[in-house]
Amino acid sequence: MISSTRLLKLLLPASVFCFLLLSCDSEEDKKGRFLLKGNNKMMENDYEGAVEFYDEALDLDENFADAYYNRGLAFSKMTDYQRAISDFTKAIAISPEFADAYYHRGIANFDNGANYNALSDADRLISITPQDYRGYFLRGLVQETLGDYETALQAFDQAINQDSTIADLYVNKATIHYYQGSIESAESNLKIAERLHPEEANIYNLRSLLAFEKDSITAALKWVNKAIELHAGQAYFYNNRGLYYLFDGQMEAGIEDINFSLKQNSKNLFALRNKGIYYYFSGDKPLAIKYLKEVYSKDPSIKLTKKYLELAQEM
Repeated sequence: MISSTRLLKLLLPASVFCFLLLSCDSEEDKKGRFLLKGNNKMMENDYEGAVEFYDEALDLDENFADAYYNRGLAFSKMTDYQRAISDFTKAIAISPEFADAYYHRGIANFDNGANYNALSDADRLISITPQDYRGYFLRGLVQETLGDYETALQAFDQAINQDSTIADLYVNKATIHYYQGSIESAESNLKIAERLHPEEANIYNLRSLLAFEKDSITAALKWVNKAIELHAGQAYFYNNRGLYYLFDGQMEAGIEDINFSLKQNSKNLFALRNKGIYYYFSGDKPLAIKYLKEVYSKDPSIKLTKKYLELAQEM
């Protein structure tokens, strides 16, 4: 459910412009050219190729903070969070007030499940650049994950005070309101997000969940299909559509989407819950109990889990 911005702010040193304008060829220019080549690979989504060029730059200057930072971005894109965190940390050691490095290290920590490290990065970013919305945004993401919804909402509001044009901030506020059952507040924030960025897929995914809460399966399917059109690779969208298909009586279409989602993330508790619901609807008591019991033991707060576990046990 969580949407997090990952701004790819690649850094380019002044030495590159010396190369472009004067064709000078000092060590500074060489490392700058390697950085530029790495950045070009990043833009081509060739992250391994980018890492190779950043390695070349660092071979010339082991204290090249921008190269560590950009290589950290490449590792993040490759979901190699440990190496990303290591590179961002090296960039910060060289440049202690490197705000972008704190932000992206925080995101990498967050994606790696190190919530309190991410929170520490958010706090440090806020202390360095209190006018930067990203520190509050990161704080909100972590507090949302920790279940401290009120603190998360306050953080997102602080982020909006710094920059009210970021659609993700409103989507995340809407997500929390959805968790809290405040449907009108969720819908209100989604309207703002859509006005700011109508191509943001998470808006329509969350709208589908709100429609499902109202037992409007047709509307839920319409919205989640729009989300998938905008971002076909997001596994959570298929998992949600799979759930809606189950409640629409389209059992095989439902389990196909759920299994597709599980292939992307076999530990997704929402997908495992949906698989349990599928087996309940299919009349398979042992498998329904197996999946629903596993989910309930790990997170009893996930909606529908307790209800369908009890129904399965009564079969």
